[in-house]
Amino acid sequence: MGGESTTRTAPRSGGGTSSGPVGSRTGQRLSGLAVALGLVLFLGGFAWGALLYRPYTVPTSSMSPTIAAGDRVLAERIDGGEVRRGDVVVFIDKTWVSNAPVVKRVVAVGGDTVACCTDGKLTVNGKQIEEPYLPPGTLAEIKNFPTVTVPDGRLFLLGDERQGSLDSTAHLTDAAQGTVARTAVKARVEAVVWPMNGMLKRPTGFQDLGALSEPGPLGTIGWLIVAGAALVLGGGAYGPIAKRTGRRRTRPESAGAR
Repeated sequence: MGGESTTRTAPRSGGGTSSGPVGSRTGQRLSGLAVALGLVLFLGGFAWGALLYRPYTVPTSSMSPTIAAGDRVLAERIDGGEVRRGDVVVFIDKTWVSNAPVVKRVVAVGGDTVACCTDGKLTVNGKQIEEPYLPPGTLAEIKNFPTVTVPDGRLFLLGDERQGSLDSTAHLTDAAQGTVARTAVKARVEAVVWPMNGMLKRPTGFQDLGALSEPGPLGTIGWLIVAGAALVLGGGAYGPIAKRTGRRRTRPESAGAR
């Protein structure tokens, strides 16, 4: 009888295609742990951010170029007592705008004396303030305003676009001389997230007058979310990668004629 050729392949359990987990048992466990940890980090980061931060859309260009009209910002919820010079804050004051939040920069706090201008610069407590966030080539204020002593518990605020900003200088004739109560502050702007301009620069021109605000945990929250997403994607990809690798290793094996 003539010789016959046979082909041997890897045995199949139960006569059908295996539907069990692909890859080594250790790999499967590590993959599951990565997905679980990733979900904790990803969802935890979002939850933490939702507790501490609020999104706002800035409708005008009064804070340009730091924040342009239509930009979406994230602001950390803070108590008015935490406000420091140089902070960009969100506040509500019905004598300024009815039932709408306003975004301005704090340039003086209770007890400070603020005036403008000296050699084109804002002065606080007699010190000229460097303001690199102002539009290039512009003065600290388009007009001089009288010296104002800020009452305790209140704030004096200006827009970075001084020419068109309806800020404290537009309310100097009010009973509070343009100042706003600390209790009116709802949050401190920390970053512009749309477009993705990132974190606001620290207002170092005010640091000789006192401590500046410390950055919030927004950067840490962002890293938690990114790390969590990477772990979920990496862990979830283990199965398909192991399956494809296994297929490449399993090849038909030919036996000789007999």
